[in-house]
Amino acid sequence: MAAAARFFIRGANSKLIGVGTGAHSSFGATLLKLSPSCNSRSKTQRRHAMHFTYQPDPVPTQYGPTQKMNFFQSVTSALDNTLANDPTAVIFGEDVAFGGVFRCTVGLRDKYGKDRVFNTPLCEQGIVGFGIGVAVAGATAIAEIQFADYIYPAFDQLVNEAAKYRYRSGNLFDCGNLTIRAPWGCVGHGSLYHSQSPEAFFAHCPGLKVVIPRGPVQAKGLLLACIADQNPCIFFEPKILYRSAVGQVPVESYTIPLSQAEVLQEGSDVTLVAWGTQVHVIKEVANLAQEKLGLSCEVIDLQTILPWDTETICKSVVKTGRLLISHEAPVTGGFAAEISSTVQEECFLNLEAPISRVCGYDTPFPHIFEPFYIPDKWKCFDAIKRMINY
Repeated sequence: MAAAARFFIRGANSKLIGVGTGAHSSFGATLLKLSPSCNSRSKTQRRHAMHFTYQPDPVPTQYGPTQKMNFFQSVTSALDNTLANDPTAVIFGEDVAFGGVFRCTVGLRDKYGKDRVFNTPLCEQGIVGFGIGVAVAGATAIAEIQFADYIYPAFDQLVNEAAKYRYRSGNLFDCGNLTIRAPWGCVGHGSLYHSQSPEAFFAHCPGLKVVIPRGPVQAKGLLLACIADQNPCIFFEPKILYRSAVGQVPVESYTIPLSQAEVLQEGSDVTLVAWGTQVHVIKEVANLAQEKLGLSCEVIDLQTILPWDTETICKSVVKTGRLLISHEAPVTGGFAAEISSTVQEECFLNLEAPISRVCGYDTPFPHIFEPFYIPDKWKCFDAIKRMINY
């Protein structure tokens, strides 16, 4: 187990720091302190880390008063609303008591007490197993896995226990009150163990719901929908958006329906589908295709990976005749393959060109080569040109 493997780094004048599954932030901070040139280069590094430009959504008016929040603050707001409205709700995970490595639970222990917001041992299997027990007992369990890359030790608990609890008991028992949160996706410097996108692993498992938002408004609404849903949900949060994505978010509780894709821009020539961070990439691609090629692109945010909205995607492809799907995870076995297969079965006679998948490569996620690995707007734009010229 990852938590059992520890190594140490000692700087010239630094303290000895242990690094394991729950000390990711300490590890990063230590590396920066040990690098003599990190301060002078940090601005340049940050500037090139972003492979997209975040464009906030229009201010929502249907949910009441709004407040300016970034992504992680919208998550905090959702958790705050839940703890205030549900006396059975508890939040737990590695370091969540002091706010978590990304500050998503900051202030909640002080506000609601150590019995409702508390730390766990560095054991992902134990975190999810505990969450299943809490949910089966009737409480609302909200667990945090510190990074999606470290969710794999909990795979058995999620796939063989949480997903099957209702089915195997003949609906006598269930753990539908369980929600698992985890930071997800590339961040510009995360490398192998802090950049992965594991949604496709769980999309193969009936009984779970898998959700990935694109911004602060969606993060709060979809997270509250997951918490309210009567099925165990995995909620992946694009970590690169935690501070870069800012918008006006409703203060009170609201939900955004699960398993319902959102058409962000209507078009007639090409359908572009993505989720999470990649939505912002394909929005730029749509503008680029309009400017350079005169194409009208329909942009769709899938939002829920499992169960996914086949109707919205197929309806769009029937109209445009072309489909591009993009995600950060490796292309082989990625969820784009499932979408592609379904669309080919349902819309074969409407297709004007082969379906295109612009995804990560079939390699471990690299460090310094991340800019070459990620499916940026230029790769997507080239794929659109190939489809049009087919």
